[in-house]
Parts: sequence; structure tokens; C-alpha cells
Amino acid sequence: MKTTIPTTPVTPYGGKIDTKKGEVALMFDNISPKYDFLNHLLSMGIDKGWRKTAIAYLKNNPPKHLLDIATGTGDFAISALSINPGKITGVDISEGMLAVGRKKIQEKGLDQKITLTYGDSENLPFPDNTFDAAIVAFGVRNFENLDKGLSDIFRVLQPGSRFVVLEFSRPESFPVKQFYWFYFRFILPIIGKLVSKDARAYTYLPESVKVFPDGQAFIDRMTKAGFKNVTQKKLTFGIASVYCGDK
Repeated sequence: MKTTIPTTPVTPYGGKIDTKKGEVALMFDNISPKYDFLNHLLSMGIDKGWRKTAIAYLKNNPPKHLLDIATGTGDFAISALSINPGKITGVDISEGMLAVGRKKIQEKGLDQKITLTYGDSENLPFPDNTFDAAIVAFGVRNFENLDKGLSDIFRVLQPGSRFVVLEFSRPESFPVKQFYWFYFRFILPIIGKLVSKDARAYTYLPESVKVFPDGQAFIDRMTKAGFKNVTQKKLTFGIASVYCGDK
């Protein structure tokens, strides 16, 4: 399916709030109580393996201070503990998701390792060259200004640092492509609405995937932001992809 960039941004609630950023924050606030349950249910648990694959890109040089962008409830940050980083800072614009994540991290006794804080991914509240690695799972698709977000992530990374992105992509082979879009357009929104009680959140997801510049287009955007040696690894027949680039 060809990427088509709409004249107006695809947003969760179609202009209910002035900015896409505001609508994304509201959406995640609304679904935060059921987010973890739905995330694992709707992906049939495959998302856990995807996170492990993405984190493995950092295992040869475990970071001293890792930034998890659009951290949500902290699942990716928790997964990253497998490579024993010094500490992890997670940022997100949804206070609802952060509240769920902080409770989970406290219950697991991980407070000394992981800190979750409010932060705009396109205007990160950190000085230049703060982190020696950064990760983001299913978050760049929600940026209001993708190029600005990637550039700001580049800014806060130290020279030689690695940036790893896990994001949905669009499979191209038959019959995976056909099943993927049927599931995304018809099954996922119904289940998501029934469980989360938000009619738009899981309709917005396939809409945002459809217009996201995946594959070579996203590699080009990372390169434009300054990242070098950018690669893509397709996962599960191209349903998702891991992108990796170095500063």
C-alpha cells in the first residue's frame, strides 16, 4: 500500500483539540487504564518479542544513561533492563500513561533504575549530549512534526550514541498484507472500543500506520536528522520494523 501524506494530519479525534500532540495525549490518557492489556491482547503477545529484538541492538555497548521516548507505561524501558543499562529515563506527553507506568515500576521495585517524567518528544527537556542511547517503540508515528522530533532526539544524544526505533510497517506480500489490513481496519477497532471505551483510539492506529513514511522513506528521514548507518530490519513478515542509526 502506497504511503499517502494527507493535506491535514491524521489525528485521533479529527480536530477536537488544536494540535495533534494534544489529541494524542488525550487519547492515551483515555485508554491508559486498559493500554497494557489491550497492547498484548491485540498483538497476541508478539510485541514482547519485537521489543527484545529491538533492545538487542544495544547489547554490545550497554548505555550508561538510556532515554526511552514516548515511554507510555514503561514496557520498553523495563525490557531494556535485560542489557543492564546504568539508568533509564522515560518521557511521555500522557500523564495518564505515566501514572500507570510509575505504579508498575514501583510495584516491581525498579524505582532506582527507571525514572518516568513528562516530556515532549519534539522539545525534550534535556541539555545537548545527555544520553548515550535512545529508544522509542510505536511512538514516532504519533509525532506532530516527525523531522523536528528526530532532530531533537539527535540533539540530546552524545556523539557515537545509538538510536533504535520500533514501529509498525506495512507488509507487502500476499496473504499477509491482506490479512493485516483486514485485522487493522475491522477487528482491532471493535475489540479496542469494547475494552477501552474509546471509539477513536483503535481506529486512529491503522490510519496513522497507513500514512507513516516507513521503510526507505523513514531511513531517509533519520538520515536527514543527522543519523548515520541507518538500517531497517523487518519483523513478522513486515508487520513491524526496527530502525537503527548512530550519531
